[in-house]
Amino acid sequence: MTEDATILLFSYGTLQQENVQLTSFGRRLAGTPDAMPGWRQGEIEITDPEVIRTSGKRFHPIVEPSGDPADEVSGTAFRITGTELAAADAYEVSDYKRILVRLKSGSDAWVYVKG
Repeated sequence: MTEDATILLFSYGTLQQENVQLTSFGRRLAGTPDAMPGWRQGEIEITDPEVIRTSGKRFHPIVEPSGDPADEVSGTAFRITGTELAAADAYEVSDYKRILVRLKSGSDAWVYVKG
């Protein structure tokens, strides 16, 4: 029996890349455009060589609350399984923490934000 993809994961960065999805989840994820209101995006330097190798990038986007509800970070909401959420946790470096947020669409989704 296969696990149902019932968890919503919002990505504004490298988890949207096909190569990262194939490496982390073994498949290309289907998603819908959405946004995180009240957040702003910056970037951090990644030092984990495996993450750099997978993403092809040394600098990754990272988000933090802006305090302004007019701000928003655009991205994609993906339906994934619990196993895939664990794989996403393994991919993300310790600079990020996973929290549940309300997206612009009204859906609640897990997202990795500044830790």
